[in-house]
Amino acid sequence: MRLGAPILDTFNTPDEWVDIVKTPGYGAAYWPLPFDAPDEDVDRYVAAADAAGIVIAEVGAWSNPLARDAAEAEAALEKCRTALAIADRVGARCAVNIAGARSAYWAGPHADNFSAETFDRIVATVQGIIDAVAPTRTYYTLETMPWIAPYDTESYERLIDAIDRERFAVHFDPANLVNDPMKYYGYAELTQRFVDRLGPAIKSCHIRDVQIQDKALPLAMLEVRPGAGELDLGAYLAAVEPLDPDMPVLLEHLHDPRDYEAGVAHLRERAQAVGTTFVT
Repeated sequence: MRLGAPILDTFNTPDEWVDIVKTPGYGAAYWPLPFDAPDEDVDRYVAAADAAGIVIAEVGAWSNPLARDAAEAEAALEKCRTALAIADRVGARCAVNIAGARSAYWAGPHADNFSAETFDRIVATVQGIIDAVAPTRTYYTLETMPWIAPYDTESYERLIDAIDRERFAVHFDPANLVNDPMKYYGYAELTQRFVDRLGPAIKSCHIRDVQIQDKALPLAMLEVRPGAGELDLGAYLAAVEPLDPDMPVLLEHLHDPRDYEAGVAHLRERAQAVGTTFVT
């Protein structure tokens, strides 16, 4: 496996970026350039990543292809197509987005997220993105979400069957599968079952922790840095490790470098405890 995390420091050259990635011992990285970066800059960063042995894990296409506003939905689809084309060009393991949402918030809960019509729209939008780009080196993936398909193993399997595209694959973020206390306390079994069923299709992973709020009624769970919650992240690493020695496992959503340092230290401890290692 290869750890990675967002880059909080500024950089101006490929060498500076490589140094920032490699200093903490990361072996994977998010694609670092904006979509409109000049071709020569793209080529330089790809060459630098190759020379340093950095796996480009994913290109984010974060947007809402299911937006009720037609202009917003079309802009999201264009962003997805662009992200997938960039991922294919730079040899990233995947381009990733959520499926979309029918709520006012681009990734929010809504009753219509679970309708048959929405499922069909997800299928059609993903098919259209992949068919328009026709990637040969990368995959288009959807991140699991608590209230949008794919929200569990079975819904991801149904999407794979319905989309029926060779270049559609799986992005694994099991923290987003934790949407009730049984999954929270049964996280090890939850992650192992997902990997057992969908493991060969997983192209990139996120790793986060969750803390259930013991005095909150109704139920509330908060995302926290790895090690500050109760999820069995060692079991997660043990489940993912056999899939691919270059599998990216990426931290995210933290804003303080000290939280990333503490999270990485915790993950290294848990990896050692379960007999796994990270490629640097």
